[in-house]
Amino acid sequence: MTDLNYACLKCGKCCHDEIEFKKRIPLYPEEADALIEIAKKRGMTFKIIEDLVFFDILNNKILIITYKILFDKKTNACPFYDNNLGCTIHDLKPIACKSYPLALIQEDAFNFQISVDPLCQYVNNQYDLLKNASFLALKDIFKYEYPNAHNHYLKNKKLILKIKQLEFKNKIKISRQISVEDFNKYLKEWEREEITTK
Repeated sequence: MTDLNYACLKCGKCCHDEIEFKKRIPLYPEEADALIEIAKKRGMTFKIIEDLVFFDILNNKILIITYKILFDKKTNACPFYDNNLGCTIHDLKPIACKSYPLALIQEDAFNFQISVDPLCQYVNNQYDLLKNASFLALKDIFKYEYPNAHNHYLKNKKLILKIKQLEFKNKIKISRQISVEDFNKYLKEWEREEITTK
């Protein structure tokens, strides 16, 4: 097992959406701002939508933890992906991309875990060896990606902790149950506030 060393096969699965699976490339607000600026400079279309949000029913606000990239409808790919070049923002790509094929899997609104994306061609080719790999073995196999995934995980935990602290101090109140009607109403009417680690 320790002989395995992850090497990107440049298959592009990380940058493309499969119809059966809804690929999610999360962006923290500061990452979203940076990519919006790059897109403006390049004169390209780049769209994001809110991803991980909490409804603050005390202040009538939607608290945004992350956004996600909307894939190009024609190519089903990240708008920064080029068929010939691959990722065109390689040095500036979001932490979720730097972590791939390790990803944060959402267990519930407040909990995440690090997992391996089975859609990655390398992972798929080595699946029989990887499916039972220990946590320490995965850290060794994905030696460059793991530190990014770990930082991604810690940042997410820090932001969730911030939400919980604000709630504990009675500065916000997070709705634990919300009807579809209220959900849609809040999305249309409430102000947004980005939650960052600053």
